[in-house]
Amino acid sequence: MSNPLLEPIHGVSLQDYSVVSAKMASGISEAEILNALGIEKAVFDEASALWIARMQEDGTFEIATLFGQYFGEPDKHPKLGNLKAEVSEEGQANLEKMKTDRYFYEELSGARQAAYEYGIDGAQWIQNNFGISLGDFQIITIQWLSLTADDSFEISRHFQDYRDQKEKEYSEKFAAEQGGNVADDVEF
Repeated sequence: MSNPLLEPIHGVSLQDYSVVSAKMASGISEAEILNALGIEKAVFDEASALWIARMQEDGTFEIATLFGQYFGEPDKHPKLGNLKAEVSEEGQANLEKMKTDRYFYEELSGARQAAYEYGIDGAQWIQNNFGISLGDFQIITIQWLSLTADDSFEISRHFQDYRDQKEKEYSEKFAAEQGGNVADDVEF
């Protein structure tokens, strides 16, 4: 390896660290993950703190870039790839749809953002209503980012406008559920 910052820490590679993060965000217990990886929690906790420190000192962003790549491909990990969180049939169907339907992905992104703006945990709202964990959502986000990196301005703008429209629709829904916005009755 050309970058010494990419050397494993206590036997924990950057890929290990990234995939542990992805698997935990997908709802798999830390104990199950660390058992499959064959390391103790104390070792992982120290390696985790040191990986974060390395990312912070890496002015090239190589570590952060690779972290994102590995986080987005957790099933490729040799020891952890087969660990799967339990997902309902509906959740699995929604995951598959998010992977292939950009409009659906953008809609859920807009819904999640609208939820946060109304004081609702957007990740939990997506989990409750669509059966998609935060980790799985983020993995699909990384996939879409890499697939759409070469999109033209017009295509990017089209999907951003669509997401904004969906965010507005969900904002109206959340406002109605909360009895309206605070300033709805103010007239100028």
